[in-house]
Amino acid sequence: MGSTRWFFEPGHTGAEFRARHMMVTYVRGQLKNVRGSLEVDPDDPGNARVEAVIDATGVYTGQEQRDAHLRSADFFDCENHPEWTFTGTRVHQASATEFEVSGELTIRGVTRPVTFDVTYLGQWDTPWWEDGRDAGPRRRAGFTATTRINRQDFGVSWNDVVDRGGVVVGDMIDVTVDVEAVQE
Repeated sequence: MGSTRWFFEPGHTGAEFRARHMMVTYVRGQLKNVRGSLEVDPDDPGNARVEAVIDATGVYTGQEQRDAHLRSADFFDCENHPEWTFTGTRVHQASATEFEVSGELTIRGVTRPVTFDVTYLGQWDTPWWEDGRDAGPRRRAGFTATTRINRQDFGVSWNDVVDRGGVVVGDMIDVTVDVEAVQE
């Protein structure tokens, strides 16, 4: 069959993260307009390649002051490192719809190995609008990818203490990326 190339549609692809806050709950954040690509041979998915770029400057948690703090040097240091990147080069197919995609994640200029658990959600031929007219159909595919990282591994180390030895922000961060890919 041969390889097919897909691009992530930024308006329908996004990332979310959650971190423990004040020892008792989670705070969630969103990162929209994720750009990326996927090159895969359906007969040989183990050799797939994934590239993703996340604009960290657009972080949104629903609280403007917290968003500004996350963009600062205390956390994401967006002035010096406005984007996060992921390059996935190793794929293990666990089932017809479940994959493990391993590669390199870069946050704040620090690169570490990370494995995402990926669920393939299916594909469908859809309209494709260009210059006000339907130039489709175009094939779309959906994926959800999750991982857990330690923010300290990427130099995201700001914290403060609360009573009895607690901390304001937990170290373990859950990351979910929802991808809508369009076949080129």
